[in-house]
Amino acid sequence: MRAEARGLDLPPLYREVRLREAGDAFVRACAIAPEAGAGTLVWSRSPRLFDVAVVLEPAMPLVRARNALYVGMTALADALAVHAPPENPISFVWPDLVEVNGGAVGGVRLAWEEVGALRAPAWMVLHAALRLVLDEGGEPGETPGVTALAEEGYRELDGATLAESYARHLMAGLHDWQDQGFSAVATRYLERLDRPRAAARGLDPSGDLLLRAEDGTETRHALAPALAMPSWLHIAGLDA
Repeated sequence: MRAEARGLDLPPLYREVRLREAGDAFVRACAIAPEAGAGTLVWSRSPRLFDVAVVLEPAMPLVRARNALYVGMTALADALAVHAPPENPISFVWPDLVEVNGGAVGGVRLAWEEVGALRAPAWMVLHAALRLVLDEGGEPGETPGVTALAEEGYRELDGATLAESYARHLMAGLHDWQDQGFSAVATRYLERLDRPRAAARGLDPSGDLLLRAEDGTETRHALAPALAMPSWLHIAGLDA
């Protein structure tokens, strides 16, 4: 069944908001988040783009709540893995870009109520977007480093099916974060992290990426400024 022809089969904690094909799930979710509440899932029925935004209400300071990005990344990869062709790797470029078989397909970003880093925002929006098919007229290889799910063997996967799977994996990931702590989230994210590479890598409690070279030199990549400029919007051609 076509993605735009049906609603979603979601766990009870979610409330679905469906948009038309041209709708922007991120913009809509940010607009309604203060009133809509946690569990609101906004999705666009576009047959060309997986576009889903979920409203969260974190019970922790922003400096730690931003780690929801990593939960969203892992949930998205796990949802894709359910439908992945054999030997088709799903990997990350820190912090927010998703690659399939070495090509950029999209990513995850966050928005939140404007508060200080040590205060808990009343709401956050976790947005995930992936290119399902190439733009009309586009050819494989035309844009080096960028691909679409259909080009990597996911031809039968539609946005609605992926959204249902993503919602379930996201719920499980958020539960694990609450139950096991951020170390469990970090471990799962780092298992798929392709770049940057280093002899040792880790995530500190604020989400900063810690790299250690062979000679023992350590480097820190701060999460907060990286979230302000999502890399994948341009790389995956989703900023048009």
